[in-house]
Amino acid sequence: MKRFKLIFKRPMPAIAVFTCLFLASCSKDLVYFPKSVQEELEKGGEGGFDGMIVYVNQAGESSYYSAGYNNREDQIPANPNSLFKIASISKLYLAAAAAKLVANDQMSLEAKLSDLLPEVEGRIEYADEINLKMMLQHRSGIRDWSYESEIEGETFDDYMSFMARVYDREARFRPDKKYGYSNSNYLLLAEIMNRTLGYSHQDYIQTEILDPLGLINTYKDYKDSDTSRVMSGYLIGWEPDLRSWDFPLPGGNMVATAEDVGTFLRALIDGTLFTDKEQEIYSSVYKYEHTGWLPGYTSIARYHSESDAVIVQFVNTSGKEIFWLKLERVYNRIVQSVERGND
Repeated sequence: MKRFKLIFKRPMPAIAVFTCLFLASCSKDLVYFPKSVQEELEKGGEGGFDGMIVYVNQAGESSYYSAGYNNREDQIPANPNSLFKIASISKLYLAAAAAKLVANDQMSLEAKLSDLLPEVEGRIEYADEINLKMMLQHRSGIRDWSYESEIEGETFDDYMSFMARVYDREARFRPDKKYGYSNSNYLLLAEIMNRTLGYSHQDYIQTEILDPLGLINTYKDYKDSDTSRVMSGYLIGWEPDLRSWDFPLPGGNMVATAEDVGTFLRALIDGTLFTDKEQEIYSSVYKYEHTGWLPGYTSIARYHSESDAVIVQFVNTSGKEIFWLKLERVYNRIVQSVERGND
């Protein structure tokens, strides 16, 4: 199996965004307005997306859309009820679980990394200054393991083994000086939660989040799911289907339907999931939206307050940064269509 550089979605450098948006602004494609969400999905297929799924929840009503292919080799049409690798959208579930544990006094936002995981002291720079809140907010300065070179001994059975990539390396910046997205933060968070609970954080997420919300189509990873329902995935420039490539590391591991992601996001926002105290804690440490990237899988899940709409977009194609701009452009037109009532 080809080895992929695992980047679960880090914001592009500002200059890259500006350049690409400037070029895109010259395209007459930007003056196109879809007549419906479905029309935009069909247009996305023409733009190089293998398959698309969109879920919209607004005013108590849910709508489901799909276009293109679930599996392009067999020409199987996309199904809005398919399972999908949601990549870094998984971090929302980890952050929600952390908020619950903090509210229950099982964890503290001020606890230092060196106290929570003593073995990283002297191996991760500023471990004695970094606290749990900084990790949740991506303000720790810890290097992102997914951008570092592989080392011997890495195994999915011990996901802390991947943190060895950043041991004894200079931090990106001093703790809490600025924002810097890093997958390392949530890998460490998962390990902290495991030790706090005395059992897997995934079991906690299951009993405290998924079960109460009735999210029966959300799974901890690919192997835990009904794999026959998982949408195929395609990386531009790499021909084989990536559906069976499993990625069980925390913060990028979960598999779900678009409806389940949308239901979770709505509950995260409207108070269904949290007590008042939990909601306050969550709001102080994390956001109410996320994107996701894995080889073959790209996703966006956001809440739009102006229209009170939760919109989830899955595309089973991934590529370089310029491809992500195309995904965002399609998503924004879907939002426009929903706001105009053109469903």
